[in-house]
Amino acid sequence: MSSPEISVILEHSKDLDRIRKEQEDVLVEINKLHKKLQATPEVVEKPGDGSLSRLKILYTHAKDLSENEVNISNTLVNQLDALLPSGPPGQQRRRIEGSDQKRKRMKSDSDISRISPSVRSQLEACASLKGEQVAARVKLDEADKDEWLIVKVLHFDKDTREFEVLDEEPGDDDEGGGQRKYKLPMSRIIPFPKRNDPTNATDFPPGSQVLAVYPGTTALYKATVVNGHRKRKTDDYLLEFDDDEENGSLPQRTVPFQKVVALPDEPRQ
Repeated sequence: MSSPEISVILEHSKDLDRIRKEQEDVLVEINKLHKKLQATPEVVEKPGDGSLSRLKILYTHAKDLSENEVNISNTLVNQLDALLPSGPPGQQRRRIEGSDQKRKRMKSDSDISRISPSVRSQLEACASLKGEQVAARVKLDEADKDEWLIVKVLHFDKDTREFEVLDEEPGDDDEGGGQRKYKLPMSRIIPFPKRNDPTNATDFPPGSQVLAVYPGTTALYKATVVNGHRKRKTDDYLLEFDDDEENGSLPQRTVPFQKVVALPDEPRQ
């Protein structure tokens, strides 16, 4: 075991400590904003207020820090594996077999203890969606593109970070349809705003492009906000949906605020 190798490991350990300290600072800022929005939710409706934008920036920073933490941790594990003696094959095999069940039992707790506070909070938020309706990006049979649908969350696995969801809308009987279950990563799920708690609902100004539930369906499509007279965050939106042309123009359709979410990077067209 050479000194240069140890020096590299120590440097990576310092980087890990720095990242975790920065994660704690970001989490403190996130909690401050949460308390502010809980105490005075109406502040986001004031012109020029940047609370929601600031919150998005903080969560993005927290996500980047978590990814860096994972990368450095993996690097450290690989470096330590390269330095540790492997031992006699028979002894190593017996040690692995003997501790296999113990590792399985400890896996969940150890994984949770290693993740950063911001990621742990995000996982808890995902788990709290059980029983709720959310927007989900799914791949339907023989479909060329993904579809955004309303589904019900059945379970969230913190280890795999996957949602198990149910499409409650019965399919076409001629196609052997019915209620379908999907397992989806976190990136394919968007929670809806709470009907009775609009605190975390985004107030989209006129001209904003959003993803919204088309009236009378359980599907979401890209749309543009056209009404500029909303006085409260709980007021309905007036939207023009893409490719919804009637008689040469786009009709304006009313959609409840809790069925309108931010447009993701790759929306359904």
